Amino acid sequence: MTPFRGSAPFTQEWRHFQFALADVVATVTFNRPDRLNALTFEVYADLRDLLGELPHRDDVRVLVITGEGRGFCSGGDVHEIIGRLLQMDPQGLLDFTRMTGSVIQRMRECPLPIIAAVNGVAAGAGAVIALAADLRLLARSASFAFLFTKVGLAGADMGSAYLLPRLIGLGRATELLLLGESVGAERAAEIGLGSVVEDAELVSQAHELARRLADGPALAYSSTKILLTRELDMGLGPAIELEAFTQALLMKSEDHAEFYRAFLDGREPKWTGR
Repeated sequence: MTPFRGSAPFTQEWRHFQFALADVVATVTFNRPDRLNALTFEVYADLRDLLGELPHRDDVRVLVITGEGRGFCSGGDVHEIIGRLLQMDPQGLLDFTRMTGSVIQRMRECPLPIIAAVNGVAAGAGAVIALAADLRLLARSASFAFLFTKVGLAGADMGSAYLLPRLIGLGRATELLLLGESVGAERAAEIGLGSVVEDAELVSQAHELARRLADGPALAYSSTKILLTRELDMGLGPAIELEAFTQALLMKSEDHAEFYRAFLDGREPKWTGR
C-alpha cells in the first residue's frame, strides 16, 4: 500500500494465531479451538501489530478473520487474562485496555477491506472484533454476545458503544450492551450485524467475497472505507468537501482511466489498484 519503509522488516512469523497469505488475500485464524479461541495477551498484541503492518504491505488487498472449530472467538480467556488482570496495578490495567482498543482502532483505520467469517460464538472481545470488520458473514450456527456486563464490567468496551449504535441503532445497541444476552445468527442478520450463510458454505462464501474484493479496484475500496470511517464524526458540509477532494484525486487514478478504456473496448476492466 505504501513504498515508504524504515529499517524494521515485516514480521515473518505470527506465533499466536494462524496467518496465511494466498494471492493477495490474507487470513487470520484464531487457533485455540479447545478454548473457543479465547484471547490471550499475546493474541491481542500480535493482532495489534499485524494490523499495524498490513497497510504498508503491497502483497495484501483483503483480510479475512475467522476461528478454528466451533467458535469464532469467545473473548478474553478467563484464566489467562482476567485472573492476571486482578493482580495488576492501575497503570498495567490501562496498558491492557489501551492495547485491546488499539486492535479495534487499527481495524477501522486499516485501508484494506476486512471480512469477519463468524463460524460460531462471537462473545465479548470476539464480538467487538467481528463488529469492527467491514463485512460480516455469519454461519447459521453463529451467535453474538456483548457480555461485558455479565462479568461486572461496562458494556462499553473496545469501542463497542461507538460502533454498535452506528451499525444497528441506539435502541438495539443499548439492549445488547446492557443485557449481554446471546443473539443468534438469524436475529443478528435482522438487526444488521451481518449476512447469514449455511455453515458448510461459510468458508467458500468468505473466499468468494474476498476474491471479489481482491480482484476489484483496491484504491476505490480503500478510499471508500476511509471515508466511511472518517465521516462518522463529521457534519454534512465537511463530509461533502472531503468526498469532493477524494473523488477528484481518484479521477486521475489509473483504475478510473482503465474503466474508460475498457468501456470503449467493450471489455471488463483490468484493475491494478493504482
